[in-house]
Amino acid sequence: MKITMAHGSGGKATAELIEDIFEKSFHNPVLAKMEDSAVVPGAEKIAVTTDSFVVTPLFFPGGDIGRLSVCGTVNDLLMSGAKPRYLTCGFILEEGADTEELKKIAASMAETASEAGVSIVAGDTKVVEGKGGIYINTAGVGFVPPDASLSAASCEEGDVILLSGNLGDHHAAILSERMNIQNTIQSDCAPLNEMVNALLESGVKVKAMRDVTRGGLGTVLNEFAGASSCCMELEETAIPVSAQVRGFCEILGLDPLYMGNEGKMTAVVAAGDAQKALACMKKSRYGENAAIIGKVVSGEPGTVLLRTPIGGTRIVTVLYGEGLPRIC
Repeated sequence: MKITMAHGSGGKATAELIEDIFEKSFHNPVLAKMEDSAVVPGAEKIAVTTDSFVVTPLFFPGGDIGRLSVCGTVNDLLMSGAKPRYLTCGFILEEGADTEELKKIAASMAETASEAGVSIVAGDTKVVEGKGGIYINTAGVGFVPPDASLSAASCEEGDVILLSGNLGDHHAAILSERMNIQNTIQSDCAPLNEMVNALLESGVKVKAMRDVTRGGLGTVLNEFAGASSCCMELEETAIPVSAQVRGFCEILGLDPLYMGNEGKMTAVVAAGDAQKALACMKKSRYGENAAIIGKVVSGEPGTVLLRTPIGGTRIVTVLYGEGLPRIC
């Protein structure tokens, strides 16, 4: 069955769409009430985020737009030290969208939400003219421990920079699908709950965390350096990139430092906790390739430097222009 404008009318077709796909996939006691808003238990201190997903293609090696929408929102909450609890989702469906694809996407969202320990408690659907596209907006709420105080402005000289795994997998997987390049590269799309919880519960003094998505690692670390008025120095040989992605980059002239990821994070921690933080990452799901990649040093405030294998140093700037459109 294809989506028609009737599915966005608010009438019988809309009700059937909600009942047959969304309510079945996301069923929980809060959503089942079908009220205009979800009433849920709260906390004194909460984190709130929202994101929109327009990735093409909808299905790609290692994931799909549904998994991506949950992972992206959950990871944003985690980076502030919050424990994600609730998501809402809005679907923008173009006329002609395939309901079987929509069912697969909803099922993927439900599976990923379960993995991340969150409930999808509210949502909305709109149907517009178009050529069968599917777009998702998700908002998330997480509870923040009273003593959590993560901020990019907290980075200082002596701190150590870690990366949770290989760069560029998601970017390369999406681009390979679009260009019909044959390889076995899989998107890294994943929720990072286990890793973040392990870090925060271990006693490691975490200064700042950020998931490395659009703009890549280079852009994220420039944001850290700017917010804290410090200088960050990376070791190029320490930055993990798989052999396949490295070869892919060499062929197409891409730089892994600016490639998008959907299951990687960087963290800045106190120097004395660096090895403990690395062990936490490596023991966690999705962290087997974690590495210490650099440190905060004395130098020009707001800059990021990269030490090359031949002993040179270059400045790493933010991403300029468009990297890869509709990557998430």
